Amino acid sequence: QVQFVESGGGLVQPGGSLRLSCAASGNRFKIYAMGWYRQAPGKLREFVAGITERGTLTYADSVKGRFTISRDNAKNIVYLQIDSLKPEDTAVYYCNTNPPRANVWGQGAQITVSS
Repeated sequence: QVQFVESGGGLVQPGGSLRLSCAASGNRFKIYAMGWYRQAPGKLREFVAGITERGTLTYADSVKGRFTISRDNAKNIVYLQIDSLKPEDTAVYYCNTNPPRANVWGQGAQITVSS
C-alpha cells in the first residue's frame, strides 16, 4: 500500500511563497498520476493541482498562475510551489494519486496565510 508524507507547510504572510513536498513510498511512484488537494476549515477537501505520469499539468481555476506542481520520479517526490499566497489559501494540503485513493491520505501540511 503506497503511503504519502507531506512537509513544508507553515505560517506565511499574504504575498509570500512556500514549497510543499510529498514523499511517496514504494517503487511504483513513476506510474502514478499525482495530485495535490487541500481542505480549508469547515469546507470539503478540493483538488488544486495534478501531474500525470508523463508530466501533463492541471490546476484548479482558483490557483492557476500561482501554484506549480512538479515531480521527481528518481526521488519519489511531488512538489507544490505556491506563490502570491492569499488568506483564502489557508488549509491543510494533502497529496494523493489523481484520482485519489481513499485509504492513503497522509497527515497533510498546514498552511496558514496571515499578517
